[in-house]
Amino acid sequence: MIKLSSFRHAYDGVIVTFKEHPNIRFHMLAGLTATLLSYLLNLNRLEFVIILFTISLVITSEMINTAIESMTDLITLEYRKEAKIAKDVAAGMVLINSLLAVIVAIIVFLPHLLIITSNQTP
Repeated sequence: MIKLSSFRHAYDGVIVTFKEHPNIRFHMLAGLTATLLSYLLNLNRLEFVIILFTISLVITSEMINTAIESMTDLITLEYRKEAKIAKDVAAGMVLINSLLAVIVAIIVFLPHLLIITSNQTP
């Protein structure tokens, strides 16, 4: 049986991440912008699902990065090579997913934007 407290803990995790980590706010704003653009450009279902999964991947990786950073700080606040590696790899995960999200956005949105701009004659 699913406990309601599990949902509360998950909700708390989202709220803490949003309040205490400015990067997640940037990613959520970018995700909302992409969602709005998807609606305005009238993307087909597959394109929209690709955009949603890409947004989810970036936000999830940012939350994993936050969890790894917090756990690493809990274990040690002094400089340790292993702690630096853990934090750097987690940050690298977010960077790679963010760059791939930009590539996905270009691939999905650009054809729609080119059609709009080519239909407008000066």
